[in-house]
Amino acid sequence: MPAGRQKLSSCRLWDLNARFLSARHSSCISATMNFLSRVLTTRVLIGKPQPPSAAGARCWFSAVSRLGGVTQSHSAAPSTSPVNLSYDVYDGKEDGVPLVFLHGLFGSKTNFHTIAKSLVQRTGRKVLTVDARNHGNSKHHPVLTYEVMTNDLKHLLNQLHIGKCILIGHSMGGKTAMATALSQPSFVERLVVVDISPVPTSGRTFMRGYIEAMKEVQIPSNIPRSTARRVAEDQLRDHVKERSVRHFLLTNLVEQNGHYSWRINLEAISNHLTDLMSFPKFNTTYEGPTLFLGGSNSEYLSSEDYPEIQRLFPYADIQYIPDASHWIHADKPLDFISSIITFVQP
Repeated sequence: MPAGRQKLSSCRLWDLNARFLSARHSSCISATMNFLSRVLTTRVLIGKPQPPSAAGARCWFSAVSRLGGVTQSHSAAPSTSPVNLSYDVYDGKEDGVPLVFLHGLFGSKTNFHTIAKSLVQRTGRKVLTVDARNHGNSKHHPVLTYEVMTNDLKHLLNQLHIGKCILIGHSMGGKTAMATALSQPSFVERLVVVDISPVPTSGRTFMRGYIEAMKEVQIPSNIPRSTARRVAEDQLRDHVKERSVRHFLLTNLVEQNGHYSWRINLEAISNHLTDLMSFPKFNTTYEGPTLFLGGSNSEYLSSEDYPEIQRLFPYADIQYIPDASHWIHADKPLDFISSIITFVQP
């Protein structure tokens, strides 16, 4: 076994099977968290306490909470042709394997703009930030599943002649990253999964509420952008109570020829919401170094998920950043960057 790559089952989470296997179908698991002094990231020895679900709802913009089912839902048959993805490149001076960032639901590549610039400066590596299909400036398509998003990413990497990368995905992007590593492991030298896990997740009620609220927004033409944002926020307020969530959704408001619209494909997201909450079944494993990085105030990387993480990613390390919510890179950018650098350059 290569140095520094111990199996999850034999190191930090050595007794997961005994502790958690029988609890995988229970409604709640109580665990404890041991913070090792005041460090930038906290390694998990046994587990971590679960915060109230309301806190998760407040910080959950592109992520989702737990769900019982596993199978893909009523989605249409996947398209065999990938779509071309929009991306930004931050060139570094070193020749190391590039870092590729994948955003979450309702997000875009701009979520990682500041993070990418800092990582280029501190590591010298090239960094790519990518818009998923139906998000940002990437093309729209009626199908939105992890299978097609994985194919889109493979197509982009081939286009850019990137044979191997360090793949970093947040929330929905984390699920795409995991699916890519499990189905196309030759592309992934190392994997970072940010505040999500390979288990089905839910949150369809409030997520669908966001979608419906956005669909109902009506903005007059030919008004200043600042006014348009205020008008849109006023209309969202009744259905989207959290100001931070409204502002996040409003990053998708765009103007073209005096008319305002949402740049994300709300119809495709709505039709495939169950697919996005699920995670495909895999009987393969990814044997490369893997980091699951959670926020200590988030509930979307839980001790309940450890057995499935162990099954699919046997060389995974699980860490939590103190005082961070689901949006770790926004809450604690310096800690997030330090965690990435330590993992990328051990």
